[in-house]
Amino acid sequence: MKDVMGLIVTGENDIHLGELTSQRAVAALPIAGRYRVIDFQLSSMVHTGIKNVGIITQKNYSSLMDHVGSGREWDLHGKQGMVILPPFLTRENMGVYSGLLDALKSNTSFLSRSKQEYVVLTNSHTIYNIDFTEALRAHVANKADITVLYSRNKASGVDGDDTYYTVDENNKVIGMEIGALAPKGDAASLKIYITKRELLRQLTEQGAANGLHDFERDILQKNINEGTLEVYGYEYDGIAWQIDSIQSYFNFNMALLDSNFRHNLFPSERPIYTKVRDDMPARYIGDSECDNSLIANGCHIEGTVINSILFRGVKIARGAVVKNSIVMQDAQIQEGAEIDHCILDKQSVIRRNGRLIAPAAYPIVIAKNVVI
Repeated sequence: MKDVMGLIVTGENDIHLGELTSQRAVAALPIAGRYRVIDFQLSSMVHTGIKNVGIITQKNYSSLMDHVGSGREWDLHGKQGMVILPPFLTRENMGVYSGLLDALKSNTSFLSRSKQEYVVLTNSHTIYNIDFTEALRAHVANKADITVLYSRNKASGVDGDDTYYTVDENNKVIGMEIGALAPKGDAASLKIYITKRELLRQLTEQGAANGLHDFERDILQKNINEGTLEVYGYEYDGIAWQIDSIQSYFNFNMALLDSNFRHNLFPSERPIYTKVRDDMPARYIGDSECDNSLIANGCHIEGTVINSILFRGVKIARGAVVKNSIVMQDAQIQEGAEIDHCILDKQSVIRRNGRLIAPAAYPIVIAKNVVI
């Protein structure tokens, strides 16, 4: 689809991720041994043929900028490719937008400069692997003003951020609930929207002129209730997982240890692209033992690793035991140490004979560069 642009809004939904997002946006959060969350949104757009992608950033975006660079890994480094849209800092917002409408209003110049007719607008905290082509075709066929993507797949980690749609037999959205404890609708929002670029710009300008901030409540829900816009749904039945808490982050990575889950998320026809780091293959020394784990390149393992995910350059010393844990890039587990149900951020160190054991429901998080 050459007549489509993409917009990814980052920096939201990080308040429940604690130390994991104290220095980075959710979009830059490392997952699956070698990827970042934003790799999935960018790769999905690339597989759809989208060549003009804007990334709207908020606070803590330096790690994200370092990761995406010029967009070369996604073939988005051409004349019209990936554009980083930094926040407009003021004394009031401190680099954090009040809502999606604010983020769009601050970047209407990018919308105006772009030439594509349609836009795919998405958040940055939902992991999926989608080719948007069929959704775009449905949008055009339905003559919709806005098409919203949703999931009914209970096996995925999607709760719609408490946003649910009710759709009729023609997939037209006839109801929308936000924050309902027992929603009537069963179509969980993926926070992905397809619309015409000019219509999105007009809705943004109108919302800003009326002092509105929330795209879902003030634009989408209002127009669905009043029937002033033709809003249709498109069901995505593949894997979609929202990273909006430490538990959801931990559960997603652990789900990747299931080969069926992993193959469904990483089909051969739609690879997920990421920043390349050249490293030696993982080394397994002496009596080391690994079982049901994902081990990235550059790892040096002399101890035991069970049901865990190790990122690039991790070192597991002799006699160390790692179970049911996520160990990020260049972290070290020294001799005789043991961790179970832990999340270790980059360059963290568990010293000799240290022991960190937690229940599955409350994994321990060790911040970046911390030595214990």
